[in-house]
Amino acid sequence: MYNFKIFEIIAENVEETQRAGRVLANYLQPATVIALEGELGAGKTVFAQGLAKGLGVKQIVNSPTYTLIKEYMGRIPLYHMDVYRLSEGIEDLGFSEYFFGEGVTVVEWASIIEEYLPKKYLKVNISKLDDQRRKISFTPYGQEYKRICREYIEDENLVD
Repeated sequence: MYNFKIFEIIAENVEETQRAGRVLANYLQPATVIALEGELGAGKTVFAQGLAKGLGVKQIVNSPTYTLIKEYMGRIPLYHMDVYRLSEGIEDLGFSEYFFGEGVTVVEWASIIEEYLPKKYLKVNISKLDDQRRKISFTPYGQEYKRICREYIEDENLVD
């Protein structure tokens, strides 16, 4: 039986949601997988945009809803997936090439492909508290992700 600690932060606005992603990027290495969850409009793409900035991506990052996967080059490549509209042919998409590849993989709506996720990953759930504020919860699956969460939560760059 697993006993996972959940780490939480409150983002007061869009900028803080983006900063949360940007600061997290400092702790990520190739083959990192982030399962990004939250209702429509919760801020998943905003978080991913911050993550991209933290990884040194210069391109504009937007939701890959209709393209499924977008790849961005930074100090570490970012593979941004949105599997919301995925219904068939999941096993044919080569997820493992991304999950165990040279980049950081962010999967929006990851619960849809949960059976294809690696055993070790970081689940990030974003919940609306009101129009501006978001609760961002981090659930690490694996020791390396637990270490990342502990160091990340203690990072003074998360607060002004």
